[in-house]
Amino acid sequence: MSDHKPSGERIAKVIARAGICSRRDAEKMIVEGRVALNGEPVKTPALNVGEDDVIAIDGKPIGAAEPARLWRYHKPTGLVTTHKDPQGRPTVFAHLPLRLPRVVSVGRLDFNSEGLLLLTNDGDLARRLELPAAGWTRRYRARLFGKVTQADLDKLATGVTIDGVKYGPVIADLERARGVYAWAIVSLKEGKNREVKRVMESLGLKVARLIRVQFGPFHLGQLEPGQVEEIPAKLWREHLGIGRKKRPAKEEVRKPWER
Repeated sequence: MSDHKPSGERIAKVIARAGICSRRDAEKMIVEGRVALNGEPVKTPALNVGEDDVIAIDGKPIGAAEPARLWRYHKPTGLVTTHKDPQGRPTVFAHLPLRLPRVVSVGRLDFNSEGLLLLTNDGDLARRLELPAAGWTRRYRARLFGKVTQADLDKLATGVTIDGVKYGPVIADLERARGVYAWAIVSLKEGKNREVKRVMESLGLKVARLIRVQFGPFHLGQLEPGQVEEIPAKLWREHLGIGRKKRPAKEEVRKPWER
């Protein structure tokens, strides 16, 4: 294979930007031997490529990277956030409008969870948005089963450790309670797998319904289940500080289309 200058971009990043998959999944494809560069197998993700190089996955050349785009999607319950499910369950991506290009999700929502899911055609952007280092708040409305008070929920504010897994601070505000059912607004920044359900179980509560209403500066708003709406590039670039100095305290500012 020809020698490649380090001035190019990592091959996994190029694949991610083409909207094929996330950078992590691209690295996995490389290890599995599914990626070729200029007709020769790629053996390591530690490889930089240039604009004239031809990358192929499973023998098919990838297309040129399109400009990055971002969408809000109201995920219904009963869908898996994956392109293919081994159990044969219906997936988010099989139910998206045909007008959308190939997209990846920013993080995931569980099969029975619903609400705001961000989608993008740029796997590298997806990774940047979902990393805890971004410091963006995930906010949910949770319907809880079991007797609960605000004092109970306040115990989560300093973080908890469950079965050896440490969960960061969770801010939960009781909206209303009636009998053994209650609604609460739950805010967190880590977004670990099934985090809301696990921390609530530590209080003896069961999550009967979970709706994500906010991810960082983006809100579910009035989107109906299954509906998709593109976020203007100017808006999400501003929130990410791309092209201009990032302004603080932007997260709580809603634009007209978010309401």
